[in-house]
Amino acid sequence: MTARPAEFRDTVARARWLAPLTIVLGSLVTIVPIVAIVPVLPPFGLMLLMAWRLRRPDVFRSWSPIPFGLFDDLVSGQPFGSAMMLWTLCFLVLEVIESRLVWRDFWQDWLIAGGAVVLCLAAGRLLASPLRSAVGTPVLLQMAVAVALYPLAAALCARLDPRPKAA
Repeated sequence: MTARPAEFRDTVARARWLAPLTIVLGSLVTIVPIVAIVPVLPPFGLMLLMAWRLRRPDVFRSWSPIPFGLFDDLVSGQPFGSAMMLWTLCFLVLEVIESRLVWRDFWQDWLIAGGAVVLCLAAGRLLASPLRSAVGTPVLLQMAVAVALYPLAAALCARLDPRPKAA
């Protein structure tokens, strides 16, 4: 067994604390007092979690969405355990997708993350409000904004990633 270079160990160690910090800060965006007629603020914590997981799968364990989802549930006011369950399901589905795909590009990552965010928002809507409530249109708008802003989350993760660029 060969020893890993010190530079590689440093980048992995930095990513192990930087990725969770950005996810927690992304979840904290929901407490910023923004006045809006229609709530269109996307789930930045989930978007950053998907972006980091798709970029650096070596940083997260399979159980890591549970504490992130717990924190997001406590901060966002969603029903307790909903983000924990939905984010973990997204991780498990992502594991299955990664075992089936040989390679991925950015468009596939965008589709995977967008699908995960849309499914989490739809399931969160079903868990948080009765079916006859009139929140369908704002949730659809929130889904569109979240899918459209995913490239910014991916770019932020790429910018913060301590891994050196390929030559």
